[in-house]
Amino acid sequence: MKEEIIIAGFGGQGVLSMGKILAYSGLMQGQEVSWMPSYGPEMRGGTANVSVILSDQRISSPIIQKFDTAVILNQQSLDKFESQVKPGGVLIYDPNGIIHPPTRTDIKIYRVAAAEAASKTGNMKVFNMVVLGGYLKVKPIVSIENVKEGLAHSLPERLHKLIPANEAAIKIGMDIVEEVR
Repeated sequence: MKEEIIIAGFGGQGVLSMGKILAYSGLMQGQEVSWMPSYGPEMRGGTANVSVILSDQRISSPIIQKFDTAVILNQQSLDKFESQVKPGGVLIYDPNGIIHPPTRTDIKIYRVAAAEAASKTGNMKVFNMVVLGGYLKVKPIVSIENVKEGLAHSLPERLHKLIPANEAAIKIGMDIVEEVR
């Protein structure tokens, strides 16, 4: 098993945190893990992405040219990474802010209306966890128990009181993700 993932969007959307939680979750399952963030100098509001590799074999390089899965949270990222999903791969996107939806026919495409769902909870900070829930429904490569452990490891202890809201957001994402094609 080897899953090569890109998560991309604007700084401040929780892109890097989502990748870190996936990486910690993989570690909890005894997988080999690579987590490599990339962001512009603007940070919040600028573009950010993170590549994550989860594997049951040693990872030879953290550099990825083609991805098994792309999780896309803005139009700029869709324009940049849609073509880099391997044929037969998966693209998951939040439609908020996407003007031109994905067009490829050789990959599976899923939509998770995470911004809308997070807004309904009254807590936009759980946006990335709604997206993560959608991803985990489509690709259950780490267990929910290990995701909970990943949350605990990635959040500072003073924020552990937010873990239940994040867990609820993951469940929402699992419930609302829908296959487009």
